[in-house]
Amino acid sequence: MKTIMTTAIAVTGLAASFLINAKTPKEPTAAELKAEAITVVKKFAGTMKPMLQQTIQEHGLVDAIEVCATKAPDIAKQISEETGWSIHRVSLKPRNSNTAIPTDWEQQVLMTFDERQKAGEPAQKMAFAEKVEGEFRFMKAQGVEGVCLACHGEVIDPMLEKELKVHYPDDKARGYMLGDIRGAISLSKKI
Repeated sequence: MKTIMTTAIAVTGLAASFLINAKTPKEPTAAELKAEAITVVKKFAGTMKPMLQQTIQEHGLVDAIEVCATKAPDIAKQISEETGWSIHRVSLKPRNSNTAIPTDWEQQVLMTFDERQKAGEPAQKMAFAEKVEGEFRFMKAQGVEGVCLACHGEVIDPMLEKELKVHYPDDKARGYMLGDIRGAISLSKKI
């Protein structure tokens, strides 16, 4: 009788342990979250960049401004809904004063990116991830490429200037040079 009782207690304990473990999802590791964030950034950039390039080739730079102004936020929203990650673009010199102003945390990371770039690190390799206040945060630097200079460089064509003012009356995203950090794609996810 004692053996049956001991066995019953052991089985009950195992079953309870299994149920507790089955109900409590394992929190993803920082490495898993970072890998997931990188995938989300690639999805955003992999959707946005070809759309922008195609618009430039087929319709010119003026129409590309419309893509950046309206399509990029839509793409970010769609990917956010699909993945559960909040995604937006930020900059120390924001083009869109409604959506691109960095938080204090993002501003610090952007300043660190600028320091790293000045030390010779290419923007393509720059990213930063951290757990902060119940969130996993990830930022991927956006470097200035040749095509970016048409709208973000020191000299801007008057036709582009006119269209930029329509979409971005408080535009500060100018004066960049090739390789500069123009901003970052910023992601966060509650954990």
